[in-house]
Amino acid sequence: MSKFIQRQIAPIIDAQKSKFPVLALTGPRQSGKTTLLKELFSDYRYVSLENPNTRSFALEDPIGFLNQYDQKVILDEVQRVPELFSYIQGRVDESKLMGNIFYQALRIFIC
Repeated sequence: MSKFIQRQIAPIIDAQKSKFPVLALTGPRQSGKTTLLKELFSDYRYVSLENPNTRSFALEDPIGFLNQYDQKVILDEVQRVPELFSYIQGRVDESKLMGNIFYQALRIFIC
């Protein structure tokens, strides 16, 4: 069993969640991005778009997917379904809720 390694960026991420509706955490594979977000935001639901069934659902029915995961969610490997970004942007513009969605991705996307 591995021990969680505290990251210097953790308090910065936590502080930013009250300022922005969506945050993105990017970095190289196996660098601890998912572990960090799961540790910091254990009350958030975690959804991996690496899973073929989940990814298919997001691609085929993005509105239904976002209705299911509409608040406090960590979207892992979101770069696998870039079409979601437009739908997320629309939701964020309507809701004005801060710190509601976290992206975790290998690549950077800007909405």
